[in-house]
Amino acid sequence: MALHVRGVLLPDDEVRDIWLVGDRVTFEPVPGAETIADGGFVLPGLIDAHCHIGIARGGAPITSLDQARELARVDRDAGVLAIRDAGSPYPYPELDDDPELPRLARAGRHVAPPKRYLRDIGVEVGAAEVAATVTEQARAGNGWVKLVGDWIDRGVGDLAPAWDAATMTAAVEAAHAAGVRAAVHTFSESAVEIMVRAGVDSVEHGTGLSLDLIDEMARRGTALVPTMINIQTFGGIADQARAKFPGYADHMLALRDRFPEVVRSAYEAGVPIYVGTDAGGGIDHGLAAEEMLLLHERAGMPAVDVLAAASWGARDWLGFPGLVEGGLADLVVYAEDPRTDLRVVRNPSRIVLRGRPIR
Repeated sequence: MALHVRGVLLPDDEVRDIWLVGDRVTFEPVPGAETIADGGFVLPGLIDAHCHIGIARGGAPITSLDQARELARVDRDAGVLAIRDAGSPYPYPELDDDPELPRLARAGRHVAPPKRYLRDIGVEVGAAEVAATVTEQARAGNGWVKLVGDWIDRGVGDLAPAWDAATMTAAVEAAHAAGVRAAVHTFSESAVEIMVRAGVDSVEHGTGLSLDLIDEMARRGTALVPTMINIQTFGGIADQARAKFPGYADHMLALRDRFPEVVRSAYEAGVPIYVGTDAGGGIDHGLAAEEMLLLHERAGMPAVDVLAAASWGARDWLGFPGLVEGGLADLVVYAEDPRTDLRVVRNPSRIVLRGRPIR
């Protein structure tokens, strides 16, 4: 049966009638459609652009499709109707078209340096194997690869790039040659500079960004997914590391403390910014609204731009058409205007995924 929704459609900011026929949107009236929402503010379904439904709470890989489904449902029930899984140690292509779950843009496993990343999560390879491994992981995903650009180097006692600059540049080139986009995890100043200049498509976290590099990202159109929820955990990381690596601990705290200004500067420079929570491992699922509030309250992004970063803008970036003629039938409805009070995004009154009411 066709469904009918009426409300203030964002970003258009006008009252519209929308009909959902199967998994598609139309603005042409459909006789006999069931009205499921009349009033409120209607957005294309939210996105979590940095999420891991392949990693269980605590950091271990999941071991079954049922676990992935359970985690994805938590996000779905918060209004997140599409996910970019930024690296999974467990393959689950079977879920790409699951009618009960958010739409998926997936990377394969993280490509990481040997013994310098989370245990059992990434494919750990030396410099000579990086490009070939990227090509392999491009086939394992459905449009993305994930590179670990830096991590603590215990010999140095601080963050350091995963490989030399030539290898990291070749990794990005290998991803593009395979027809996929490359996302890179970076905390440090040195690794993020290498990767931005190498042409990476998105910077994940990006705590080490400088103003000059932000301008370069804006020029190139390189996206930033700040994961501000994740950066708030740096205090605990520093506490655990301080006894053995005091320089690293101090560095992590400094990166944390300056990060809201980094994100604000990136926004002001015109860098594309998208909402991602880094759910999986140490971050709970279902927290997209909290990440949105951090971008607004701590980084100073206007509410309407945060909404774009979590909804219509992020959907365009990932290739999931929003509420346009012929677009995908994913939407969330809020009783009040989230542009006026962004806290509204914590409580969607109606969620429709793939043309089917969830709430």
